[in-house]
Amino acid sequence: MSAIIRSKVKDLLKMAAGTEVLAKGWVRTKRGNKEIAFIALNDGSTIKNIQIVVDKNGETEGILSRISTGACIGVKGQLVSSVGSGQDVEIHAEEITVYGECDPMRYPLQKKDTSFEYLRTVAHMRPRTNTFGAVLRLRSQMAYAIHKYFHSKGFVYLNTPLITASDCEGAGQMFQVTTLDLNNVPKNKKGQPDFSKDFFGKQTSLTVSGQLEGELGATALGEIYTFGPTFRAENSNTPRHLAEFWMVEPEMAFYDIKDNMDLAEDFIKHLVKYALDNCRDDIQFLNDRYDDTLIERLEGVIGTEFVRLPYTEGVRILEEAVAGGHKFEYPVSWGIDLQSEHERYLVEEHFKRPVILTDYPKDIKAFYMKQNEDGKTVRAMDVLFPKIGEIIGGSEREANLSILESRVDELKMSRKNLEWYIDTRRFGSCPHSGFGLGFERLLLFITGMQNIRDVIPFPRTPKNAEY
Repeated sequence: MSAIIRSKVKDLLKMAAGTEVLAKGWVRTKRGNKEIAFIALNDGSTIKNIQIVVDKNGETEGILSRISTGACIGVKGQLVSSVGSGQDVEIHAEEITVYGECDPMRYPLQKKDTSFEYLRTVAHMRPRTNTFGAVLRLRSQMAYAIHKYFHSKGFVYLNTPLITASDCEGAGQMFQVTTLDLNNVPKNKKGQPDFSKDFFGKQTSLTVSGQLEGELGATALGEIYTFGPTFRAENSNTPRHLAEFWMVEPEMAFYDIKDNMDLAEDFIKHLVKYALDNCRDDIQFLNDRYDDTLIERLEGVIGTEFVRLPYTEGVRILEEAVAGGHKFEYPVSWGIDLQSEHERYLVEEHFKRPVILTDYPKDIKAFYMKQNEDGKTVRAMDVLFPKIGEIIGGSEREANLSILESRVDELKMSRKNLEWYIDTRRFGSCPHSGFGLGFERLLLFITGMQNIRDVIPFPRTPKNAEY
């Protein structure tokens, strides 16, 4: 194929007719009649395809026979005005190169309406579908928008460790990291695994959060954020849980709980607006294909003030709903950790807008959250969204050394791997706050997808670690 610079499909669709162009991509469909073949070509740069028009004759018959759905081709030709509906321009092919044929009998993406359940079994191929192309472009754009937002506010991007000896959440649901011979594990005098013989000389795990290390950064650099993978060995087969997922975790010195809520609301509104302003084609496709309320829901978040609701008041509203005949699967009482159905009732049915729930009972929250004067609640906050439930969780952190130490002892946590963290309260402690945004939870909201396994390229769930 002669030396013309390749143009991406998203750029070709904006160009004026009358230019010689080169396009490369994968065939979505091929159809036609006795005289002409029409090929829909997509290269992943946009949800839209560009139509290739090929005159059928003795010269093209052989190469057209090699082209089927899924094949990879290059097309040189004239960009001309399209007489058909759906596109302004199309390519009249002059020269076609087949880079990779695709066996139509074995290609797993033949059917137009393939279920998401089936596509998860061929996750290595699903990025080639329109839906997952849109989702993965949105994922990329949202990652960029997150970095752009914090950079514009002067935050420092801090890389926190994936391998750690500390358990941020205190839940113990962590993946162990070891190089010990599992067929001959060395034992100590107590008959327990001797981790002093392990690679790091101690027991280590994959991180559940970068927050504790993030607090170190905040107490030195002022305002930081982390953005990376986290891991939970939680045996949850639900549409909202993954074993490997990505978290965005800002930590800010001199922020109280109100400052924290203000930042969280501004942050998530910025991300939704960025998606609508910069990813409209993909969002429009998902809106039209799967959820015709998606754009309306996204626009509604930008244009409304989030409700700020104490946990105690939220429980009262839920108890009144039960008294009025509303049925919840899980019972409601003060002191419970609210379930997704409770959160969604508050957001979708009672207030009909996002809610920031605050002042949770101390006993259901982590050790590092600042205690309120009542001795029963902590300055926690969860941002609750329609269709999702909790999308952000955070708190003002406990800055008082003695209260933090008492809480660690009360929960019978091992201080062995926490002394470095407690040092931030010994040496120049300051008020500070932070939160975590589950990146995949955000993407569920932005895309309107129903299952968290469909907003990450290669989902890691119980009994599933393909690729």
